Amino acid sequence: MTEILTPNKLIVRIAWALLLLLVVMFVCSLIGTEKVSLKAVFAGDEAGSAVNPDYEILVRVRIPRIVLGAIVGAALACSGVVFQALLRNPLADPYILGISSGAGLGAMTAVVFGLNSAVLGRSPIAVFAFAGAMGTVWLVWFVGRLTGKFHLTGLLLAGVVVNAFFSAVIMFLTCVAKSDEVYGTMFWLMGNMAEEDFLVVWTAGGCVAAGIAALFYLGPQLNALSFGEDDARSMGVNTGRTRTAAFAIVAFMTAIAVSISGLVGFVGLIVPHAVRLVLGPDHRQLLPLSAIFGAVFLVAADTLARIVVAPAQLPVGVVTAIAGGPFFLLLLIRYSKKVGWSK
Repeated sequence: MTEILTPNKLIVRIAWALLLLLVVMFVCSLIGTEKVSLKAVFAGDEAGSAVNPDYEILVRVRIPRIVLGAIVGAALACSGVVFQALLRNPLADPYILGISSGAGLGAMTAVVFGLNSAVLGRSPIAVFAFAGAMGTVWLVWFVGRLTGKFHLTGLLLAGVVVNAFFSAVIMFLTCVAKSDEVYGTMFWLMGNMAEEDFLVVWTAGGCVAAGIAALFYLGPQLNALSFGEDDARSMGVNTGRTRTAAFAIVAFMTAIAVSISGLVGFVGLIVPHAVRLVLGPDHRQLLPLSAIFGAVFLVAADTLARIVVAPAQLPVGVVTAIAGGPFFLLLLIRYSKKVGWSK
């Protein structure tokens, strides 16, 4: 029997999920290679005449990084939900359309050509990665539309071809680049949650939050699209407009996430499936809850990446891949009989 989702039930679930996120963020802020005293932190940024190290570590390093992880996790998980609905493919994730290769090519271009000057106050790698991701996703969209109408198979094939071609170009640039330049870029390509200033964090957070709100508004239309193009039209959904709007929003959100964190895999695949298998496929709750649990997942993964090989750090993408695979398999085995994909 299908559960009826009421507004009160949705609000309660979102509230509990947000509470869990806040608890995880608080606990993770206290975990690290250096112990932090909350009493010392509350003394302010200067303890007497000296700089307060506890305040500097918690407020200026850990909290921005944790908030950044929550933003990226929410963006990638929410984007995964939408790509799976638009493409009607349970294996779709934010990088299926070549976004990863486009961002990587942009980053490698900035490194190989020695672009060191900041662009709009940002690292040229981040700016070029954002431009590469956006340019690639719209190139794939354009190629997919050349058939005269939106064709899912053409879109997927275009993504595969563009991804393969850009990956080859990245390998070529890797061969001709200097070794020290390659190392830094390869670390970024594996997912690197570096500390950012507050302006970048809150700007990215505002853009992602706006995107999630817009996608939540499209939730009923995405529910209809999950049943297929013809069924959605019979329900009065303008499928072309809905696809274009949703695609534009998630492309922008994914590009933001990639530009500030590198390529973090599995979040957009694992989290939406986990939420769907446990709570059902209704996009009115799937979108906000996937965003919140995506944030929880990536904050926890990044904290583990900071401490597991301390004082060195692992790329967070390595942790998400190692932790995400078995976690997803356990959920799939446990809940596979409870819900399924609409046929």
